[in-house]
Amino acid sequence: MLFGWKESCGKIVYLWWKTHGFVISVIGNCTRDFFFLGNWGEMAAHSWREGMSSDNIKGLVLALSSSVFIGASFIVKKKGLKRAGASGIRAGSGGYSYLYEPLWWVGMITMIVGEVANFAAYAFAPAILVTPLGALSIIISAVLAHIILREKLHIFGILGCVLCVVGSTTIVLHAPQERQIESVREVWDLATEPAFLFYAALVITAAFVLIFHFIPDYGQTHIMVYIGVCSLVGSLSVMSVKALGIALKLTLSGMNQLIYPQTWAFTLVVITCVLTQMNYLNKALDTFNTAVVSPIYYVMFTSLTILASIIMFKDWDRQSPTQIVTEMCGFVTILSGTFLLHKTKDMAEGSMTVPVRLPKHSEDGFGLEGIPLRRQEALRPQD
Repeated sequence: MLFGWKESCGKIVYLWWKTHGFVISVIGNCTRDFFFLGNWGEMAAHSWREGMSSDNIKGLVLALSSSVFIGASFIVKKKGLKRAGASGIRAGSGGYSYLYEPLWWVGMITMIVGEVANFAAYAFAPAILVTPLGALSIIISAVLAHIILREKLHIFGILGCVLCVVGSTTIVLHAPQERQIESVREVWDLATEPAFLFYAALVITAAFVLIFHFIPDYGQTHIMVYIGVCSLVGSLSVMSVKALGIALKLTLSGMNQLIYPQTWAFTLVVITCVLTQMNYLNKALDTFNTAVVSPIYYVMFTSLTILASIIMFKDWDRQSPTQIVTEMCGFVTILSGTFLLHKTKDMAEGSMTVPVRLPKHSEDGFGLEGIPLRRQEALRPQD
């Protein structure tokens, strides 16, 4: 049998009979409310209710919907870029002919719908919960690529999908509660603390160095250049998106946040960062294989976003070491899944080639193991 009480500070103390005595277990973050649980199943249900708030559930549903739309948009945009590249200058070579391709716009609209859902998810749930779920978009992308682009999904790719789902579930079950914020000015105070200002300065400096120094010389041969810009800028965009989402949520609940200049400052940052991400992600997709771009972008973007969220919102301050370690294990599981998906693509496209060891990214677009890093269209000389 099991019974317990709840302290005023939020801690739950469970007391149960074990052989010759009582064992005490403290769960949570003192009026003392006693309750009785008849079995372990009821205790698990109680623990779930304590750990998964209604806001977290809303954020979870929105994040899952977002992954479906964004995963589909990768495939549709890819087909649009191929069509546009056949009749004009490719995006990877500085062209913008894809803007006149209807199919690319269909993919773009699909992505916007997904990003709107993602935007709303950040208003309800912490970034540590929402961002890693982006791995599910890779699963959607891999399945649709198998069906539409005829990119074969091997058994290890299926295993990678399963690992992504398991890792995502682990993170969902142990995600921290959303920080209670009553005004966009509170978010601004968090964003202007020295630690986050230092992080933002490093990110902006690194992005400018990549854009103006490395992209002109290495953009066509080194995949990390384009993806580095997208990931660095993306970590700042997520923090601003979360701030803007909180402002809109509070405004719709009756507390107008549009009167504060901080709301419009975050809006400007979001617009700037999203446009930058979109531009360089298009270049990466048009220059390198989707199988290479998607997992690397996910790993870098998610890692930097989690780091930014930890610094700005101090998510881990409200969690126990066990929860933090479990979340990291879930994240590593997702990374393992994305790695398997990536290697599956290598098997499909480059397993028949003889391994060739080349320094870094060679000019013919092959990596260290003879894996085609660049799209074959990108290897042809431009007219």
